[in-house]
Amino acid sequence: MSILLGISTFILILTSLFLILLVLAQKARSDGGMGAAMGGGMAEATFGADTGNVLSKATINAAIVFFVLSFALYLGRIYEGKHAASSGGSLPTIAAPLTPADSKAPSRVQVPATNVPTPTPAKAAKP
Repeated sequence: MSILLGISTFILILTSLFLILLVLAQKARSDGGMGAAMGGGMAEATFGADTGNVLSKATINAAIVFFVLSFALYLGRIYEGKHAASSGGSLPTIAAPLTPADSKAPSRVQVPATNVPTPTPAKAAKP
């Protein structure tokens, strides 16, 4: 199951990169901006006059693949987590009894201070 999830994760990364490139290759509605700067004109030369339809359909299909893979990976990780707990693949839980602290035990360790001047009492003023 883990190998299948790893391969699906790799395909999801490739799909997301492909989707990003598809969006950047599309021509903007105003014929300017990022779409024209990132290859909008080159896509028109490649696919001909029907560029908008080809890129739109490819973007829709890539988005569907992206969301289906994301949801499948989500369900796969939940399945893997639940079955790892029952088969002993997860970290063990240790139950420790709660006992009150001993009253004889010191609550904290006191370390003698060195090179600390001791306070001297102030002399009372004579009336």
